[in-house]
Amino acid sequence: MQIIKSFLLGIIFVLPLIGFSQSALFQQGTKDYILMERLDIKMQTDSNLAFSSLKPFNRKWWAHSLAAAEKMEASLGLSAIDRYNLDRAKLNNWEWSVTSDASYQSQHPVLKNVYKDPANLLRVHQSDFFLSVNPVLQFQFMKDNQSDQMLLINARGAAVRSQIGKRIGLQVYVTETQERVPDFASERFATYRAVPGAGVYKVNDKNTYDWMDARGSIYVQATKYLDVQMGHDKIFIGNGYRSLFFTDQSASHAYLNLNLRVWKFNYSSRVMELQPQYTRRGVGNDTLLWKKYAAIHYLSVAPVKWLTVGLFEGVVYGRMNRFEINYLNPIIFLRTAELNVGSPDNSFIGFDFKANVAKRMQVYGQVMVDELYTRFIREKKGWWGNKWAFQGGLKYIDVFGVNNLDLQLEANWIRPFTYSHVDTVANYTHFNQPLAHPLLSNVKENIVLLRYQPAARWYMQLRWIGWTGGTDASGLNYGNNIFRSNETRALSEGVSYFVSEKRKGRNINLWTAYEPRENLFVEANLSYRSLTGRSSTLFGSIGIRLNMQRREYDY
Repeated sequence: MQIIKSFLLGIIFVLPLIGFSQSALFQQGTKDYILMERLDIKMQTDSNLAFSSLKPFNRKWWAHSLAAAEKMEASLGLSAIDRYNLDRAKLNNWEWSVTSDASYQSQHPVLKNVYKDPANLLRVHQSDFFLSVNPVLQFQFMKDNQSDQMLLINARGAAVRSQIGKRIGLQVYVTETQERVPDFASERFATYRAVPGAGVYKVNDKNTYDWMDARGSIYVQATKYLDVQMGHDKIFIGNGYRSLFFTDQSASHAYLNLNLRVWKFNYSSRVMELQPQYTRRGVGNDTLLWKKYAAIHYLSVAPVKWLTVGLFEGVVYGRMNRFEINYLNPIIFLRTAELNVGSPDNSFIGFDFKANVAKRMQVYGQVMVDELYTRFIREKKGWWGNKWAFQGGLKYIDVFGVNNLDLQLEANWIRPFTYSHVDTVANYTHFNQPLAHPLLSNVKENIVLLRYQPAARWYMQLRWIGWTGGTDASGLNYGNNIFRSNETRALSEGVSYFVSEKRKGRNINLWTAYEPRENLFVEANLSYRSLTGRSSTLFGSIGIRLNMQRREYDY
């Protein structure tokens, strides 16, 4: 570990001296991603959006895409709402998009220095220094049909980002949250001893979950083509609502990321420190948490203007509190490195793509292979160890010619035992949460997402999720629970979807919001969830949200 620490210190203190301009990233859940999806389909030729599968996305790249969209506005057929969203996106990426344009200044700033522009509470923008400071808030009151208790979300915090001397980018995001949730969510929290998206947490006497989310990263551009990122944050790899490679639904993790961008290639190499599963109901003070480690490589290639393909590989190390130095190499094939150390670890490979069609549609998909032996496929005996996952999806914008009415269809199939491992330390999880799909494995899921922006400040979304999942009936392991060792499997042959009992679930959500000022949403939700063997849940919420991603219960 001392070698790694020295390497990281060298990056922090040496690279800034030789760096070029570098940018902070903008997080998942921001409204910019709605416009990004639409521009990706409409523009097709944009070299930055070709690599938008890797999120959070680079603000500098996004600003270049916005500038290109302005130049191509006539040929793109942008609606009035698209143009409004484009202006708002420039405002939210001030350090790269906006200079002294008076139209982006607040007409009535508070005390002359607070909210000088609509998107930033405090902003400093000099030739060699940019600083943005914003509050983060979310207050939601919820009520369901299962209890008389008032449910709630109460989150407060701050978000800071900065550019220093055109050489260093950094950002910090800190929130504290209290959450009282519907019974089905509380049951999930108790079952997995984890709050989705959170790390260490506490539960008080009123069944209210309390946790903090602290993220921070520093970004340095080592050369014209290579940038280095180091910090504690989340990522999402993919073009769909779900990802089979890596999602941001688990807790943040410590990481070191190298990203190479040249010609039609973008290559990312990431090493991470993760948290193995634990059995206590939450963890707190005076608890030393053990560690495990992981590495992923993701190569995206845009061979033609309308098509991007990606290759993914990853490995989770099964040696508690010990980093495997072989996986520090950012270039070597991880599967080869894993074989060279005796093949004890959990390795994955994957392929994804997105193809834009006629400036109205996008077809996308992912294939994740955990383990695959063609001999056993030919034998057709249903060998348990052929573990893979598949995603297919379609995005269709301006449905039936209605501006800013967008439809997304998606299917996800995950075979039993996928993401699990013989060693429970090396399963594909972090802080008792899956790193990929929230429904674990042995599941088939369909998603319909209909999104509409009828006016500049109004947003609506209807989301329907239906799934069929196999269960680990009678305590036997049929491949649903990826936290269990696959050595405890009930079957070695005859394994397919839903061999044991199966459950069907539905999760329907209707969301609408009004944005009275930049990044402040007054919103309402109505949700319905059903699951075989459980009482159906109907719950609604109203509240406000500022500079923060919506809290979802989409499982």
